[in-house]
Amino acid sequence: MSPEPADRGAISHPAPGPTELCTGGPPTDVMASTTGPPRDQPGAPCPCIPSLAVSDVFTALDASPRGLTPAQAAARQARYGPNELPGVGRGHVWMRLIAQFTDLFAVVLLVSSAITFLAYTLEQPQDPATLQLALAILGVVLLNAGIGFAQEYSAERTAESLQAMVPHTCRVLRDGEPRELPARDLVPGDVVLLEAGDAVSADCRLVEAHEVAVNNAALTGESDAVARVAGPVPAVPTLEARNCVFMGTDVVAGTGKAVVSATGTATEFGRIFRLTAAAPRQKTPLQLQVAAMARRVAGVALATGAILFAVRVPSGQPFVDTFVFSLGVMVALVPEGLPATLSVSLAIGVRRMARRHALVKQLLAVEALGSTSVVCTDKTGTLTQAEMTVVQVWANGVSHAVAGVGYAPVGEVADAGSVRELLRTAALCSNARLVPPTSRDGWRVLGDTTEGALLVAAMKAGLDPSVEEARSPRVAEYPFDSVRKLMSTVHGDADGTYRACVKGAPLELLARCDAIDREGTRTPLTEASRAEVVAAADDMAGQGLRVLAVARRRVPGPRPALGDVESKLTLLGLSGMYDPPRPEVRDAVDACRRAGIRIVMVTGDHPLTAEAVARRVGIVRGPAPSIVTGAQLDALNDDGVDALLAGSAELLLCRVSPEHKMRVVTALQRHGEVVAVTGDGANDAPALKHADIGVAMGASGTDVAREAAVMVLLDDSFASISTAVGLGRSVYRNIRKFLIYLFSHNIAELVPILVATLAGFPLVPITAVQILAIDLGSDVLPALALGAEPMEADVMDSPPRPRRERLFSTAVMGRILFLGGIQALGVCAVFFWHIHASGIPYADFTRDDPVYREAITMVQAGIVVSQFFNALAVRTDRQSVFRAGLLSNPWLIGAGCVGIALMAAISYAPALQAIFNTAPLAPADWAVLAAFGALLLAAEEARKWVLRHRSGSPKGGT
Repeated sequence: MSPEPADRGAISHPAPGPTELCTGGPPTDVMASTTGPPRDQPGAPCPCIPSLAVSDVFTALDASPRGLTPAQAAARQARYGPNELPGVGRGHVWMRLIAQFTDLFAVVLLVSSAITFLAYTLEQPQDPATLQLALAILGVVLLNAGIGFAQEYSAERTAESLQAMVPHTCRVLRDGEPRELPARDLVPGDVVLLEAGDAVSADCRLVEAHEVAVNNAALTGESDAVARVAGPVPAVPTLEARNCVFMGTDVVAGTGKAVVSATGTATEFGRIFRLTAAAPRQKTPLQLQVAAMARRVAGVALATGAILFAVRVPSGQPFVDTFVFSLGVMVALVPEGLPATLSVSLAIGVRRMARRHALVKQLLAVEALGSTSVVCTDKTGTLTQAEMTVVQVWANGVSHAVAGVGYAPVGEVADAGSVRELLRTAALCSNARLVPPTSRDGWRVLGDTTEGALLVAAMKAGLDPSVEEARSPRVAEYPFDSVRKLMSTVHGDADGTYRACVKGAPLELLARCDAIDREGTRTPLTEASRAEVVAAADDMAGQGLRVLAVARRRVPGPRPALGDVESKLTLLGLSGMYDPPRPEVRDAVDACRRAGIRIVMVTGDHPLTAEAVARRVGIVRGPAPSIVTGAQLDALNDDGVDALLAGSAELLLCRVSPEHKMRVVTALQRHGEVVAVTGDGANDAPALKHADIGVAMGASGTDVAREAAVMVLLDDSFASISTAVGLGRSVYRNIRKFLIYLFSHNIAELVPILVATLAGFPLVPITAVQILAIDLGSDVLPALALGAEPMEADVMDSPPRPRRERLFSTAVMGRILFLGGIQALGVCAVFFWHIHASGIPYADFTRDDPVYREAITMVQAGIVVSQFFNALAVRTDRQSVFRAGLLSNPWLIGAGCVGIALMAAISYAPALQAIFNTAPLAPADWAVLAAFGALLLAAEEARKWVLRHRSGSPKGGT
């Protein structure tokens, strides 16, 4: 990672002097401990800022409580630059286009085309067929490059998406006057005004905080709102400093003032930008295997062409003719149509996934999904609905169920009358607001989601929070903090008395209670009743619920001391809530388990919350899963991480940072796993990009997550991942089918040329232009139809294939040789039968001889017809094609008929005869060719029959 420019976006601190406030050194291993930009990075904020008193913050940041003057702001704007993240350097369009010609197949064909042009210029006389060949090869390269360029033109926009998440305007003090400014104009030292609903525009240190709570989910992945304070805190990692707020997060409650300490790339958001930009996009297994296949095929083609050239030149053949002949052999071995066929076939998979709510942005990612062996999934918004819901209320020694899920106030509370006062008190002691649905959005909560859940529960019990607030208006508030773990409000009643409403952690609140409400009567709290409350709270926590206790008391006036408010309380009861899992997730998890896919939860949330959700959705089923926090990961070296991942069947990673996620993904990939990572926050972007498959949420996900991922779930449903994996596996099977289809006829193209050479025949049985016509004309549509074969029922009942499994396995190569050998025998037979039947000596044949033209037409037509039957044969591996249904893929039948029709046009149309040097075939010729094709299908059916009976399964599978 290259350092940012000096003084970029944060106050730089001079060497400590006599009055220098910043005396603390940098924290140890800053990046590893998620403390933000390293202290030694130019422009990084001083790590001592959180520990300073409010008055010293202004001094350290060279700021004033009245804000900066316009002159100071302008000077700092010039010094630090705009508060934005730089765009990603994408390179010129022409560079991307040139990159399409660096593929090995493209290089081989470009060289072939250039050499053919050269041969044409050296020929005496010049043969138009040689020029046609050169132009045809060049056309193939241009076609494939055009398809590839069109598919890859959408470049990375992760940095722009990060910038888009930064709010466009903010409110600041300039010369003591509040002003609304573009967020890009913020500079270090600016005083920012914050209130509930604001998005934070830069990294800031709070200097005033009135009940401020922020949602850091975009940075930390933790869904809970976090309370903020203005006073100094002990030295901790920056993200853990309770008096700091960060770019890209949201204020969900309260008001405050904060001084900007870092802008642009020096912020925590900028750190994620640098991580995302630095993470390389991983090659998919299919990319690696196709590249390996291209190297092997190109090597074989070049070697074969060179050998034949070396054999024919000493025999007295003209040098240029021999060279063009050898070039034709090489072209016969290169599957020119493969890149285009592969791209379009994968595009079919993309469309199928889109219909299942999974948008795939890169074609090769479709196949990679099928080889996924590990899914590292986020929790909030991915497995859960990101909507806190009260599901249980305990009062008077009885547990009351609360029906309904989410923020819609639909459902009811069992025996609501017994808990109405508890829910009324909880609703009064809340700052959240429930927003009714609109035409675009459903019910939403503005503010803390926990408080929103209490409001919804109150409404389900028949209460109207706004009416209750009007009846008992709030006159004082004592906000929640992590020391007391309580929040209290004071309300005036109609009779002129005042009442305190308190909610918070059960044990802390219980310690401040001396009575308990029993059916409306204040009853002294005994040891037995205390034990009863603790047991009820433990029972709720054991169910994975977040438990809040609620209490109240009369107070002497509108502004009582905190000690009077939070003592001698009467406990009303407990509420238990949770973020409900998506209903379809459990079935999706079960499907992944059947498919041999391991699921690892990776979240920024609390371990207990993570385990509870994991058990509900079926990720954890055993009694003792491995639960590891980010801090524990930091204590492990690479060997320790490897041992952890290898030895834990059920693994939950909690309280983790983006670096932790990337480390886990890298470790899994090091072990040969194909890793899919799901996420929705900006903090997920580096891991999404680094994974083999990055899967982002479309509805709730951030822009940066969607741009960093290669797949976006439009419905945010984890179940779509299971479906996408099945479709990916189906795509891989279909790719193997059309590879067998494509490469088997290469043998039929090459063998006649070799046989003719060995037999001393002076001409080729099939020309390079004819080969290109087969590869791009007759073969592409049937190959695409094979790529569109529907997903088989058993596709998710087998484990993922190994990452190192070869695309051309022994079984695939054997099948290619078997089918290609039969085709080769057929076309060799028809060619030499035609030649011998003429009675003309080999030496007397010329390119324009009618018999020769008929013979090479028979060879081309024989390959096309046999490929029609071959396409039917390769649809299944072991099952009879007649059992699968000859017409069950009508596109394949149609595509085969189009290929035969094209071949007929080449045979009969005078214009095409002139290009391909062909001749019209008689009906008897077509009958002979059809007989050879039927023989191929029969031989393949016999092979499948043997395989089925050897395995003891006569009906077999596919």
